[in-house]
Order: sequence, then structure tokens, then C-alpha cells
Amino acid sequence: MPTFPVQIMTFRVSGGSKKNIYYPQAVQMRDQSMERFINQSIIQEAQALINMQIENMPSTVVEMLGTYELKNNQRDVLSISLTNYTYHDKAAHGMTYIKSLTFDLQTQKKCELKDLFKPNSNYVERLSAIVKEQIAQRDIQLIEDFTEISPNQDFYIADKTIVLYFQLYEITPYVYGFPMFPISVYDIQDIINEEGPLGRMAENN
Repeated sequence: MPTFPVQIMTFRVSGGSKKNIYYPQAVQMRDQSMERFINQSIIQEAQALINMQIENMPSTVVEMLGTYELKNNQRDVLSISLTNYTYHDKAAHGMTYIKSLTFDLQTQKKCELKDLFKPNSNYVERLSAIVKEQIAQRDIQLIEDFTEISPNQDFYIADKTIVLYFQLYEITPYVYGFPMFPISVYDIQDIINEEGPLGRMAENN
């Protein structure tokens, strides 16, 4: 049975000419409760990004821009990244955060990283080894030695790839931007949950 992509509309919240948050909302889904769950989750995450930008910062927000990217919208997997860039008065440069949300429309759940893998698959160790290898291959300069990813590491799904990423300053100097580590589902096929989003991405039909 073919599964149709989720219809997405863009909404905007504005707080003046230099403060705009653009965010996605699912529309016209057959499953209304799932639509509400997706939309509330997106709004909560967009608000959490705003809070991260204004907490612990005594200076005034001069500019704030929230945007999003649709990373995957096929095979009953919806993966979205939300970005918030904010510039505070007299700061050396603006600060950006990215957070992603991945929904499995078949199980009607928001996925954490662990949900994508078989139980007891030691996914942290496997993925960390791949990240470490990519750091060496791409000669990425680190702030300190990389040991391993977090069990709930930031990620999104894009077609037949899972992309693990880190925030600015988390493992690299600011100039490197966001360190992104794409991993093909075929490189980790033995540990992915076949019934889950990555299992569906790996199917060739």
C-alpha cells in the first residue's frame, strides 16, 4: 500500500522586522490525533530553541530568525530540522542551534535515537566508531578528543541515511559550523530495527 507524504504548511510568528520564526505544521492528515501530536511537538521544540537563546543572556536580542528544513517525508517517516539564529547586542557573532524531530507514522511516535536500533545492539559504540573514523578521514579539528556520541545524540533521517550532528562548540571550534556525520543505513543494517524508520529506508522497493 503506498504511503503518501505528510502535507506541510509554513507558519510565521513575528516580533518586528528582525524577529521572525518560520515553522512547519502538518495539515489534512487522516489521523487527526497524530497531526495534533506532530504540530504540538514542533511548536514545543521551536519554543525550546527560543528559550535557549534568551536564557542566561543579559543582553538584548537584536535579531532572531527561526527556519526549518524538511529532511525526510516518505515511507511513513517525517524528519524535520528546526534552526534558530539569534544575535545579541554587542556580541562578537550570532549563535545558532539546530534541533530535529523524527516521527514514525506507523507506530505514531516521535523517535529517539535508541528507537531506530535493535534492543541491546550497542548502537552507541557502533555509531561512535563511524563518527571517529569520519573525523579522522575529514581531518576535523576538535576542541578535545572525541570519545563517543550521547545515547540520545541529535540526528535526522534523510532518505537512506541517518545524519548525526553536534551543536556549535560541542566538539569543534565555532568556525567549523555544525559537524554533521552522515551514515548510510547499509553500513549499520545488522543493528537497525527492521520494523522502524531506518528499516523502512533500507528497503529497496
